[in-house]
Amino acid sequence: MNSNYVDVLIVGAGLSGVGAAWHLRDKCPGKSFALLEGRQRMGGTWDLFRYPGVRSDTDMYTLGYKFKPWKSTQTIADGPLIRSYIEETAHEAGIAQHIRFGHKVLRASWSSEDALWTVTARRVSGTTDDLGEEVTLRCNFLMMCSGYYSYEQGFTPDFKGRERFRGQIVHPQFWPEDLDYTGKRVVVIGSGATAITLVPSMADKAAHVTMLQRSPTYVLSVPRADRISPFMRRFLPDQVVHHAARAAFFSAQAATYQLSKRAPQLARTLLLGAVRKQLDGALPMRHFTPRYKPWDERLCAVPDGDMFAAIREGKVSVVTDHIDTFTETGVRLQSGAELEADILVTATGLEMRLFGGMEIRVDGVPQVMSQALTYKGVMFAGVPNLSLTVGYTNASWTLRADLVAEYVCRLLKTMDERGAHTVLARHPGARVGVRPMLEMASGYVARAKDKLPRQGEESPWQLPQSYRRDLKALRFDRLDDQHLEFTRASTQPLSKRSTAEPRRRAAREPVAAN
Repeated sequence: MNSNYVDVLIVGAGLSGVGAAWHLRDKCPGKSFALLEGRQRMGGTWDLFRYPGVRSDTDMYTLGYKFKPWKSTQTIADGPLIRSYIEETAHEAGIAQHIRFGHKVLRASWSSEDALWTVTARRVSGTTDDLGEEVTLRCNFLMMCSGYYSYEQGFTPDFKGRERFRGQIVHPQFWPEDLDYTGKRVVVIGSGATAITLVPSMADKAAHVTMLQRSPTYVLSVPRADRISPFMRRFLPDQVVHHAARAAFFSAQAATYQLSKRAPQLARTLLLGAVRKQLDGALPMRHFTPRYKPWDERLCAVPDGDMFAAIREGKVSVVTDHIDTFTETGVRLQSGAELEADILVTATGLEMRLFGGMEIRVDGVPQVMSQALTYKGVMFAGVPNLSLTVGYTNASWTLRADLVAEYVCRLLKTMDERGAHTVLARHPGARVGVRPMLEMASGYVARAKDKLPRQGEESPWQLPQSYRRDLKALRFDRLDDQHLEFTRASTQPLSKRSTAEPRRRAAREPVAAN
């Protein structure tokens, strides 16, 4: 068999990619597949980020896979534990042997005549990505599971006077393994999930940690450990307990989100009341009172109120102001105040990038994916045999990743049943209005709105931020709607061909809907 051809090629070996491979093995056991991973280890986000305290920002029953029980008592889990969970899944299911590490995807080109994607990747070492040879692989279906941000660079504003600072400047995405902050004055710039995680994690060793924010974020104290599931496991199978916990945590997530959208003032009052109780007068509430409504941006989880405890103990302070300039010894603010620091941590966000930054062509024509219209938040109008896994902004990523993988498996099985080589979402034309694919006020989303694909004003051209809507659309709705076109060749179905032989070009004819 030709080792450079597989039926399905998965880009990315993180939560999404390993999960997609598991579903393929489970539901399409006859399909050959491979995973291309640019890094030297699996885990994706959970291998890249190694800053102090790195952890999930949602519970692990919904961030974990539905098919593999989460057995740790950590509901909000540390990064290394999450990576171990992904790795264990890959080894248990025989997926690890299909991963080609150190393969950074550069471009993918679709040929309608051959019903093939030709994917070019560069072999990379652990330290450089510009010296390795290029390799070419072919597949019939391409699953993009590479996340939505750049691994090569994070976002850092152009801070005035940066070159003057005599201490060390660190971005969390590239945390130095040998960074010693013991007894140091640390200023963490930012107020998102990364900053909320870093600040209490550094507080025990640092002389003092200051979180410097331009504006406050909604934060919510949540339990780090799960005390109910371990008790239930004494009487019930792991999978039963996992599904029960998954349902309970999802319901709590959904209830919080719906309350925030339907009664924002009530949600705001409840959230701020909980913060006031946690602070116990240690800091003014203005540092935790956002200008926006709850869930216009993601809520930040604070496990067991760890940040509030550090504030009450005097180890952490919060400053709300704008930076005027970096100085030799720290940061001068627009108010005129100065913050002295030995280490500045720029927890200022991600640089969004879909498709791993690769170039995509269809029959030789470059695709402007920032203008592409999504079909069910999975495929794109006019681009055949390609899926993209994007999770929720208002719930756990993996809830949607599981559904996307299941849906692709349904497509593949339907193609085989009909002897089809190609599935294509036909463009609906100008009648469908468009808007951004992701709609959040968060800085990293707002900065990338012109780089991201589009969604329509009506179904099925939307990426709904709703698990219940996706459950119906991706798991239960019929596949043969008026927008999908299945085509086949006059030769035998793809799955029956010898992958060791070149494919004959054959005329395509549509497959009638059942």
